[in-house]
Amino acid sequence: MHKKIKPFIFFPVLALSACASKQDLLVVEDNLNKLKTDSETIKSQSAVSYSDVQQVRDEVSRLKGSMEEISHTNSQTFGRLGMEDSLLVHKVDELELRLQKLEQYVAPPAAKPEALSSAVPTTPTPAPDAALLNEGLEKLKKNNFAGARESFSSLIQSVPASALAGDAQFYIAESYFSEKWYEKAILEYQTVITKHTKNSKRPAAFYKQALSFELIGDTVNAKARFRDLVKAYPSSSQAALARKKLL
Repeated sequence: MHKKIKPFIFFPVLALSACASKQDLLVVEDNLNKLKTDSETIKSQSAVSYSDVQQVRDEVSRLKGSMEEISHTNSQTFGRLGMEDSLLVHKVDELELRLQKLEQYVAPPAAKPEALSSAVPTTPTPAPDAALLNEGLEKLKKNNFAGARESFSSLIQSVPASALAGDAQFYIAESYFSEKWYEKAILEYQTVITKHTKNSKRPAAFYKQALSFELIGDTVNAKARFRDLVKAYPSSSQAALARKKLL
């Protein structure tokens, strides 16, 4: 009697077990579907991120190429400037030598006697160009570079024929050199060299321009300018310093 009843007792248990297995499978399938969805989302986000990163890399490469091109262009420009200017300096110096020889054959005009004055002597006031130069030098000592340049520029503009105009131009270049703005200093020293050919500051302008080239890493133009200095002013103190640089 008991043996016949046993199969019927285990049947409900098997049925419940089968139902539980189906539910587990459904849960597993849902989890798999979620994982697939999440995977696709991650892939999509990764693709977008990679695209953004690639764009940034391309932009960096483009900027780097532009910087290299600008640097190369500047190097060529300074090189051309140095070569052309070196030739110009030599021509100017040759013309000056010819002019000096011609002046030796021309007698200086007779000096006119100065008129005697019975007026009461007064304290002389400094000329406007000298006053502006001194004013600029005082500002330069105090590292007021912009203010110093204003005074020197005022001298050049207001009294362009002044014998101090070359000095003022030289100190404008000096102000930029002191600020370590060597590219700008090179151009300002150049004005002294080409425009104020008889100024006493010209040998120093040669030397300081050569130093400026050296400080920006342009050794070719630096050596060329040192050689120009030695040739133009062989007995100057700056030429002695230049010779040491050329060793």
